[in-house]
Amino acid sequence: MTGETAAATFCAALVDEWTRAGVTDAVVTPGSRSTPLTLALAARRGPRLHVHLDERSAAFCALGLGLSSGRPAVMVTTSGTAAAELHPAVVEAHHARVPLIVATADRPAELHDVGAPQTIDQTRLFGEAVRWFAAPGAPDWAGAGSWRSLASRAVAEATGSPPGPVHLNLAFRDPLVGRPGTLPDGRADGRPWHRFVDGVRRAATSELDAVVECVEGSTGVIVAGRGAPAAASGATLAARLGWPVLADQQSGCRVPGAVGRFDPLLRYEPFAGAHRPEVVLQLGAPPASRVLAEWLERSGARHVVVDRHDPWLDPARGAALVAAVDPDDLVQRLGERVEQGAGEAWAASWAAAEAAAGAAVAEVVADHRRPSEPGIALEAVAAVPDGATLVVASSMPIRDVEWYAEPREGVRVLANRGANGIDGVLSTAVGVALDGGPTAALLGDVAFLHDCGALVGLADRGVDLAVVVVDNDGGGIFSFLPQATALEPAVFERLFGTPHGTDVAGIAASFGVEVASVDRQEEVGPAI
Repeated sequence: MTGETAAATFCAALVDEWTRAGVTDAVVTPGSRSTPLTLALAARRGPRLHVHLDERSAAFCALGLGLSSGRPAVMVTTSGTAAAELHPAVVEAHHARVPLIVATADRPAELHDVGAPQTIDQTRLFGEAVRWFAAPGAPDWAGAGSWRSLASRAVAEATGSPPGPVHLNLAFRDPLVGRPGTLPDGRADGRPWHRFVDGVRRAATSELDAVVECVEGSTGVIVAGRGAPAAASGATLAARLGWPVLADQQSGCRVPGAVGRFDPLLRYEPFAGAHRPEVVLQLGAPPASRVLAEWLERSGARHVVVDRHDPWLDPARGAALVAAVDPDDLVQRLGERVEQGAGEAWAASWAAAEAAAGAAVAEVVADHRRPSEPGIALEAVAAVPDGATLVVASSMPIRDVEWYAEPREGVRVLANRGANGIDGVLSTAVGVALDGGPTAALLGDVAFLHDCGALVGLADRGVDLAVVVVDNDGGGIFSFLPQATALEPAVFERLFGTPHGTDVAGIAASFGVEVASVDRQEEVGPAI
């Protein structure tokens, strides 16, 4: 190894500062230009190091770590197209508000625009999808006083309001292998260089008054999505108002007593027509259900949207009141302010319909000997142990869970519902499992094939992860869209159904992981 270099010292300072700021994990992919930062991470007793072969899979693994922990993982890659491979995960982190620090290595300025290999324009490569971008240039000793600030600010920006991805584009000159010298001094108390104060605020009295005016004395529903307050808080407010809680899986509010099967209930027009609310209190992001969204829009109800970071979670653009405040605080104070509602019969009718829908789903699933998509979703939610996490793919699995699974406590449900893509689901689940605790993933065969590279080296990562693949030989969700009836069957199958004829179990086994193929419904739960 060569002597002390500015690059090695710069990278050691970044890693030391990230450790002070609470970063616990880093994901790296093989590459030459990123050598100084990779070696600094490998040498430091701080962040755990996870090595992946594929940049896209690695980035989604880092996303999963942040999604699970709320702390940004550092994603390190070399220059060129390797950096571009991170874009899907960065976009998801942006829309899903997941903290992530992307550190792309780059060639120094003198190697740009002269045909140097693995050199592309990486300046603001991810556009407006990042909370902050910095390109400090190739490290030199004169800039040592800024190194800790750079690393510390990256964490603060990634965990701010709202959280999201940060992009550091780090140019390195040869030699890429060197020893760190004396690091610039950090804070004497071991704290990070910058301390960030969360900007999430309590509702002002005027804002609270406005919400009270909207909801009090009205017949309504609480819609709980990702970012909603704790289930107990929402249930207390709902009981006070006499309203049902329509909770999706990511809300954490889909527990006994909540209405989880609102989608199939609202497909039944006699029920949907008789249960139109006067007010909708939306806490967090809207659920995935298109049926729910259209029903709410048709209802003409006053729509109140409350979210910690972004109140404009209103695809129909119908919200009468939006509030970027702490939902937990608002719900608690709202429960103390509003008068006791008289909606016992209203809430009871929703509860009775929820129970009837659950019984109907259970009866239909029991009549099918072979596994069905509703049955698999129902079993996946029921079978994971208390304290476990279930990562669900977009497309059909998240809808199957929402439509059919029994509300329960003790399981956390996560999904990449920021940009709603199916890419990187398995890698995301690996990242969640690396954060600790038993984890299951529910995904379709197309999502699995799209990301089966996540299985490379999985058997050696020491994770507690069960992957449930619904293999129906193609893209099942398209059969629910107008294309299915508007096109000739052969054309539809070729362009949208896309049967692949691939041995999914054989692919999984080739990566050295244990595989169980299940062909009877009663075997699904025990296999999970």
